[in-house]
Amino acid sequence: MSQFLVPDMTCGHCVKAITAAVTEADPAATLQIDLPSHVVNVNSQTLSDDALLETLREAGYSPTLQAA
Repeated sequence: MSQFLVPDMTCGHCVKAITAAVTEADPAATLQIDLPSHVVNVNSQTLSDDALLETLREAGYSPTLQAA
């Protein structure tokens, strides 16, 4: 599972946009999103951390990969 800090994720719309972007890139991915702490956990068997970072950036956010 990959964990990202997304400080500019601030509302329910952001959660929906991030979920849609990741599931479009990998329909089998599962996400756990903690809006108050701005943390997104993604479990994807096909997308690398770099690919997930790019997916989140393309959705309009500024993610950083958190240490495992």
